[in-house]
Amino acid sequence: MDLRRLTDEVEAVSSAYARRNGITRDDTWFLLKLQEEVGELTQAFLMRSGQARDKGHSTDQLEQGFRSEFADVLSQLLVMA
Repeated sequence: MDLRRLTDEVEAVSSAYARRNGITRDDTWFLLKLQEEVGELTQAFLMRSGQARDKGHSTDQLEQGFRSEFADVLSQLLVMA
């Protein structure tokens, strides 16, 4: 998959989510949403690396959580760009 196609698909999901939930996606929203996602990635990274409590998650769950949060950050960067 090329970057343009991926960006278009992520934008479609983000736009639909915003419409469904009455969210106005302006410059402030894009930046704050990116910050939120980076915070969640940080938490997942710390849990995965043993630097935060694992909340009872298995190693596989921690890895999947990290990957999911990483994808969220990438997605937000794509829609912001």
